[in-house]
Amino acid sequence: MSFITNIKRELEKHNILTVLLVINVSLFFIVNISKHILGISLIEYLALPLNLNELVIKFWTVLTYMFTHEGLGHVFYNLLLLYFTSQTFLNFLNEKKLLYVYIMSGLMGGLILLIFSILMPDVFSGSYLFGASAAVIGLVMSLGFYVPNLPVSLFGLIEMRYKYYAMLVFVVFTIIDFTVNTGGKISHFGGAMFGLLFGYLLRNGKDLSEMSLFKSSKKTKLKKVHDNKHFYNKPNSLTQQQMIDELLDKISKNGYDSLSKSEKELLFKLSDKK
Repeated sequence: MSFITNIKRELEKHNILTVLLVINVSLFFIVNISKHILGISLIEYLALPLNLNELVIKFWTVLTYMFTHEGLGHVFYNLLLLYFTSQTFLNFLNEKKLLYVYIMSGLMGGLILLIFSILMPDVFSGSYLFGASAAVIGLVMSLGFYVPNLPVSLFGLIEMRYKYYAMLVFVVFTIIDFTVNTGGKISHFGGAMFGLLFGYLLRNGKDLSEMSLFKSSKKTKLKKVHDNKHFYNKPNSLTQQQMIDELLDKISKNGYDSLSKSEKELLFKLSDKK
């Protein structure tokens, strides 16, 4: 019941995670109602066609494919992973970054598979890509690089560091039985690549979600934050990352609850600056 209650509370927040979940679930029902009740197949209008000529006509599918599911198991496992991954993601980074990594990982996953379809047209002829897995795996892998030592409890039985958890998720969702849904699993590599790149650059002070060709980059100075145990006056982004690392090390050793209220607030503020 607590799990259902948590999901209900999440939906009531009306945040980016809620929007992603609602869009995915809504399209799942629309696709299935249209197919099984109205006799209309919408997959070919929402899924990414692995044919450049068709893609030019259905250009919107580069976005819609990553929100589209047809099978119940497909949507359930993808959204379950999205929900739990996003909960962790939003503990350290903001909603803008969550949406950015989701979309860009999905785009990279689609691009990688399109390249394969061009190189091997006979293998992927007439095929379509749909599902959120590449986008979600991108989120998982970004955290694997950004907070690699964050402890994760697997089914409440096994505790491991997030970097190992991310590797496990990738292996289970991608490598095991690669002959099934091969095209979709190839797209996982694209999503994972972008997630790793985002996490690596962010950890080193470069935020892809804030980069623009039309504005100059500005370093944000961190104001002084004081509590009974700590006094910080760290002006540059590299030092901010060191502060985050110190807090993450404490979490890794003693758990998230070992942080004081002020340390948790500081961690969130520093993460939002990234």
